[in-house]
Amino acid sequence: MPKIPQQIKSISVILILVLIAFFGARLLFTPDSFGKYGHYRAKAVDEIAALDINYAGSRACAECHDDVAALKANSNHRGLACEVCHGPSAKHASAPDEQVPSAPRDRGRCPLCHGYDSARPTGFPQIQTALHNPGKPCMTCHNPHNPTTPRAPEDCSACHREIAIQKTISPHATLACTICHAAAPQHLQNPRSALPSKPQSRDFCGKCHAKGADSPSDIPRVDLAAHGERYLCWDCHYPHFPEAQ
Repeated sequence: MPKIPQQIKSISVILILVLIAFFGARLLFTPDSFGKYGHYRAKAVDEIAALDINYAGSRACAECHDDVAALKANSNHRGLACEVCHGPSAKHASAPDEQVPSAPRDRGRCPLCHGYDSARPTGFPQIQTALHNPGKPCMTCHNPHNPTTPRAPEDCSACHREIAIQKTISPHATLACTICHAAAPQHLQNPRSALPSKPQSRDFCGKCHAKGADSPSDIPRVDLAAHGERYLCWDCHYPHFPEAQ
């Protein structure tokens, strides 16, 4: 019989010890009720059921505040639970006159979602808190249950601030956004209901950058038939900062 190498013996001993430790730990530390109903502790169900109920849910709110619920159902806040702003309201639902939920009226709550953050989705309403009507509560101009803007923004940078900042230092700084994007008037009031258009072909950029285009002579020109071949212009050039990549 061939002799077993010492390394194999050592590894086998270690593996056996690991298996013993693993199964021993399972016997020592696995709760008695684990696996009774599934891959979890059966007692966890009772522990969760014993917790105090703090949240009532938006349906309970709508039973008494049907007018507010109807207004909110057709607004941009329709997917926002009432208790996100008003706090846990189970006690209020049980005894409306004894427990009154909070109603935030300062400027600190709304910027949690609407304060400017470049990581937020494009088109999501954002403000610079220090500059946007400083000192005034948001409710002065906005009904939180139907938070449409009291007047349409005058400039695209109101929502697309990061793009606007980048564009100001690019060769496209003087171009109006509407040169490349057609937006219906309702886009300014409800951005998601009417999305602006975007260029779809190389010919659009060629209006300014193709050889022979009717545009100022200092604008870079290319031969669209040879330059980039089958690729779209924005595969290599970011339109809001169109430096060559």
